[in-house]
Amino acid sequence: MIFLNASERKENLGMKVWEKSLCLAFALTVLFSFAGFAAGCEDIPNHILRLHVLANSDSREDQALKLKVRDRILAESAGMLDGVKTREEAERAVAENLPRLQKAAEDEVRKQGASCPVRAELANLYFTSRRYGDVTLPAGRYDALQVTLGTGKGHNWWCVLFPALCLPAAEAPAELQDVLDRGEMEIVEGKDGEGYILKFKSVELYQQFRGWLQQRFG
Repeated sequence: MIFLNASERKENLGMKVWEKSLCLAFALTVLFSFAGFAAGCEDIPNHILRLHVLANSDSREDQALKLKVRDRILAESAGMLDGVKTREEAERAVAENLPRLQKAAEDEVRKQGASCPVRAELANLYFTSRRYGDVTLPAGRYDALQVTLGTGKGHNWWCVLFPALCLPAAEAPAELQDVLDRGEMEIVEGKDGEGYILKFKSVELYQQFRGWLQQRFG
């Protein structure tokens, strides 16, 4: 058996304390960095109104109908949001025109020879992290205009109704700069690649865990 003298034991103890301190400092740095990122992610949904179209099923016909209804809703809503500056204003405009949007969707369904029921409503929905062109929207609960066709069990389609990122001429970063601050723009543009992908996934897992805790313990 090898015995360490007092100075060697003291040196090893000092190294362990130093290593633990270094690990703690690193952990705290990561935690604070994540906390700031998570806080920025949680505020982004407050500025966004999404469009969510749910198909009746995954059949070819139902998926094609979903896209036709999408195009009709986008055409119908384009003029509604002219001059709108905030998500709250956009939501009020959509709420006031909800019967019109419902009728437009129903008309398109009949035009395509289908007969499934249609429901258009404003809802607060949970979305996972989604990439849209050059930007990524973090996971969270977003207000959305949701259009459900039939059972709504088919693959869905989504975009951002406000700011107007759904329209072909829209440029995502330019439109978002009008409603997001600099820190939030850095989050959605995610210019450090893999690092942001990991952060977005971490936020998503954290929100899912928090939601589970709220359901479990109220």
